[in-house]
Amino acid sequence: MTEIAFPSAPAACRRIALCLQYDGSAYCGWQRQPRDPSVQEVLEAAIAQLDPGGPATVVAAGRTDSGVHAAGQVVHFDCHGPIPAHRWPAALNGRLPASIRVRGAAAVPSEWHACFSASYRRYRYTVYNARIPNLFLAPWSWHRYQLRLDEARMGEALEEMLGEHDFAAFERAGSSRSHSRTTLQEVQVVRRGDLIEVELQASGFLYGMVRLVMGQLVAVGEGRLSLEAFRRRWRQQARDEVKEAAPPQGLCLLRVGYPEPVFPQAAWYDCQPRYLLEGSDAPPAAPSQSQH
Repeated sequence: MTEIAFPSAPAACRRIALCLQYDGSAYCGWQRQPRDPSVQEVLEAAIAQLDPGGPATVVAAGRTDSGVHAAGQVVHFDCHGPIPAHRWPAALNGRLPASIRVRGAAAVPSEWHACFSASYRRYRYTVYNARIPNLFLAPWSWHRYQLRLDEARMGEALEEMLGEHDFAAFERAGSSRSHSRTTLQEVQVVRRGDLIEVELQASGFLYGMVRLVMGQLVAVGEGRLSLEAFRRRWRQQARDEVKEAAPPQGLCLLRVGYPEPVFPQAAWYDCQPRYLLEGSDAPPAAPSQSQH
């Protein structure tokens, strides 16, 4: 009697969420590009080595630009292999370069989405406001040494932006969004000696928004741009007047929030270290008169 071999049933598809960090210096950004290395490309290649049902497409909560870092990026992918969720971080970290680390993993429902399920994204931008350059700060901050920044004026400028508005003035060309409205939920400007940390939290960010905001905000802090001019530019969507974007290395995707927590707090909440510098080498104060 001939034995009939029946094909084995395919393994059930599971959705896995990851919390990861990366040093964006060597990458063209999160999203896969034709020529330059991306974080997405490297992560997908590592997953493909572990999942027999691959290759998997990894979806991120936010698409960071070239050179921008992440302390708590969240992504998801679908897999068919037997690896349990809690073993994915160790398995991936053994195959990823040192510039990308997985800090947590969790099994999530099939309808859960790293981008669309998120309730907020929070970015931190670090400015080093001292005369003397610092080698250890250079990869993670913008060195502005010409004038002492007025952090109180910078905070005042940001607070007026809270709420839902059209932020077309701070959107780079090439965006695929159908509109430029978003809700800015929280803002914070803190000086720690020669370092200024600016944090922005929103339901979502436009393409290039944080770096364009920071370029204008530093001009306000240096007294080169008045609060009135800053306010007029974004309220009137005067994109042609917003010409300076802050460099990428000072920007970090700090964390992504969800209605129901996905990872332990230690894995995602506030994982970008803060530098503590003794003494102060701040430049002279900004001029009192602002220009329009």
